[in-house]
Amino acid sequence: MLSQVRDLDLQLLRLFTTVVESGGFSAAQGELGIGQSTISTQMAKLETRLGFRLCERGKAGFSLTPKGEQVLLATRKLFAALEVFKGEAQGMADKLLGTLSIGLSEALDDQVLARVGAAIGRFRQRNQAVQIELLSAMPAELERRLLQDQLQLAIGYFSGTQAALDLQPLFVEEQALYCAASHPLFGQTEVSREQLQGEDGVHHPYRFTRADEPWQSANSSARSEQVEGTLAFILSGAHIGYLPRHIAAPWEARGQLRALLAERLDFSVQFHLASHRGRQPSEAQQAFVADLLGAFAQSPGP
Repeated sequence: MLSQVRDLDLQLLRLFTTVVESGGFSAAQGELGIGQSTISTQMAKLETRLGFRLCERGKAGFSLTPKGEQVLLATRKLFAALEVFKGEAQGMADKLLGTLSIGLSEALDDQVLARVGAAIGRFRQRNQAVQIELLSAMPAELERRLLQDQLQLAIGYFSGTQAALDLQPLFVEEQALYCAASHPLFGQTEVSREQLQGEDGVHHPYRFTRADEPWQSANSSARSEQVEGTLAFILSGAHIGYLPRHIAAPWEARGQLRALLAERLDFSVQFHLASHRGRQPSEAQQAFVADLLGAFAQSPGP
């Protein structure tokens, strides 16, 4: 009785179908490349494995038993299913599958978003069926989700204190110190560093933990981790604070913001592509990282 199908059984079944399609043992010799006695021995092994006779062979010629007819039908279905499996397995070998969860820092520059979009476009041209999720969050939240395997990748500015994170430099964001049109410093022709010492500045609890800001307020009654909150404080006219240049640009163009001591107090923030150092990246993740790095390596557009 055949309780398990082994490789040998598949070989014997292939021999069986060849014998049937050839019209008998003698006719199958040339097709199989073996002698008639070997074919007979192999057929006997198959019948022993199955527990019943498959064919009649003798002076009356070759013919299938009723059970042999059923085994032939089942064998053809089996081999057809194997061919389908082989095709699908080959397709999966060349295809990227799974899911990708990617975190993005808030308030990214339009050119940065365009390059992320270009990377997604490149990735979609691959042989893939990958579900991609994009999530915007604050840096501390991005780090937490990376460490808890809720994200595979994240683009943002990171503290650099998490040894478990692998950081690849991606782009630089320019920061400047601003005041609003209603602030007393706005209308002054020249502003000195000494004049800024007593100003009420917006405190960033996370972004620049390594004291990267050239100017830091000793007198701060405003606190915001988000760019939008910082902008609101500055627009109040009661506070000054740092903003990304691309965020402040439209407000500057309307005459509502002014950069203070730009040559001395501007600074750059390095943004990274972060992943968990201890997690083996999937094929899909590796491919997307390659597409993302390729998109950011291109020269910026007009």
